[in-house]
This record gives sequence, C-alpha cells and structure tokens, in this order.
Amino acid sequence: MSDSRVEYLLRLGDDRLVLGHRLSEWCGHAPILEEDIALANIALDLVGQATLFLEHAAKLEGAGRDADALAYFRDAIEFRNALLVELPKGDFAVTIVRQLFVSVFGVLQCEALQRSTDGELAGIAAKALKETKYHVRHSADWVLKLGDGTTESHERAQRAVDDLWRYTGELFLADDVDRAAAAASIGVDPSTLEPVWRSQVTDVLARATLTVPDTPYMQRGGRQGRHTEHLGHMLAEMQIVARSHPGASW
Repeated sequence: MSDSRVEYLLRLGDDRLVLGHRLSEWCGHAPILEEDIALANIALDLVGQATLFLEHAAKLEGAGRDADALAYFRDAIEFRNALLVELPKGDFAVTIVRQLFVSVFGVLQCEALQRSTDGELAGIAAKALKETKYHVRHSADWVLKLGDGTTESHERAQRAVDDLWRYTGELFLADDVDRAAAAASIGVDPSTLEPVWRSQVTDVLARATLTVPDTPYMQRGGRQGRHTEHLGHMLAEMQIVARSHPGASW
C-alpha cells in the first residue's frame, strides 16, 4: 500500500502545485489591483498545500527526497496532476472558470480526506479545506460577475466553460490507486464526488446565465503522466533556478 499511498499523495500535491504556479503568472497582470493580490494569495495557498502533501509523500517514499526535490527535480512524465490545471492561464475568464471547477472539487475532496485514517493527511486536508472554501467563494463571485455582466464578459466566460468542460471528467476518474486509498480509508474515490460537484457547479453557472456544454468526450492521461506540451514548458520555467543550482539553499 505504501507505493500506492505515495502515488495518491503525489496527485493531491501536483494538482495544487501546478495550479498554484499557473495562478502566480497573473502577478502584476490581473485586471485590478485587488484581484492581483487575491490571485497571488490563492496561489500561495495552493503552493503551501502542495508543500504539505508532497512532504508527506516524500516521507512515506523514504528515498531521501523532500517536497522541493519532488517539485523541482521530477520531469513532466513523473507528475500526476490532472490536465485541467496545467493548461495555460488564458484570459481572466479562463482562469476564473477553471478556479471554480477545481476549487469545488477541492472542497469536496478535503471534506472527505478529513476522515482519513492517515492522521497527517487528515490534518493537511482540514487546513486546506478552510482555504479552499474561500477559493470557491471568490471564483463563484467572479463567475457570476462575468457571466451576468457585459456582452463581452458573458461571451468570454461561456467560451471558457466550453473549452474547459471537457477536462473536468478526469477529476472523477477512479483507478486502482484511488480505489486502494478508498478501501483502506486513507483517501476518497473521486467518482463519488461527481454528483455533488456537478450540482454545485451547474448551480453557479445557471445563476451566471452560462450553459453547460454537451461534451460526451473527456480528456484524460495526467494521472498516468501523459500530459499536454504545456506542462513541460511550465516546468522548464518553474524548475530552472533549482536545476541550475542543485543543492543551493537560500
């Protein structure tokens, strides 16, 4: 179970690490100053959560690595994040719609993980839950503003929903790693979270006058290390300093 548990923790950490980096790309570029600060703070929350999950994975792995080594010295094929979080930040509507999708999932996931028989994991989830609930409120508020705002903001928000929806299904695909974690009462089977997620997300979209697309096919592969080209480009930027000065500390 230990190898499976490490794999499960990597998924939790990688989702948050990659999305945190994507949000950090808005620093200095958000549409208003308050949102610049808000997105930077959400990015810091996600990176902080990722650090805790990855540190726990490193301890269980017992290979002498720590959270930094897992973040900066793995190649793209070794990352286990969902494809949704690695996509380019796009315009503001893309960032906000994606944040809603991921944050609602994160709240449901952390609520379940609080009951984990792994005490450390349960503690991390409890801390992350408080932060992620704010992320949901923040992104939902913006989705409502964009969807029910001007003609242009509505069109951009709807386009973001249409483009991103086909990546949401991967969040709920359960495999042997998920099922083993759930069977041991360590983790949660993500497929059990989909009905509530869909209900909550579609409620926000409906109130924002946005339409859920009819998309039968869902993208997948990130959990198995099959990523888009975007992750490799992102990691090249994110890892450059650590790889240029291995062993350095500051």
